[in-house]
Amino acid sequence: MGGYIEMVDLDDCTLLVCNEEGKLIGLEGNRRLGCDIIAGTFFIAGDDGHGDLCSLNDRQLNQYAQQFAEPQSFRLGEVEEKISFTICSM
Repeated sequence: MGGYIEMVDLDDCTLLVCNEEGKLIGLEGNRRLGCDIIAGTFFIAGDDGHGDLCSLNDRQLNQYAQQFAEPQSFRLGEVEEKISFTICSM
């Protein structure tokens, strides 16, 4: 499908990898993450601390399998409400 990816820091050396433009291009909401919504598919990977992705350990696998086991639903327009931009001057 192409596009930009976004890596979101989770706790304990893990990253959620998703489509950075998921909400902008109208992908369906998938999961709530804090006060945001991840739109489209994603995966969870380990962070080796040197800028590379790695496998999750058994504890992390169990934790995220439980956390994301059940699908979530969203009310009409909820995903679009979470679209935001941050403008930084250089």
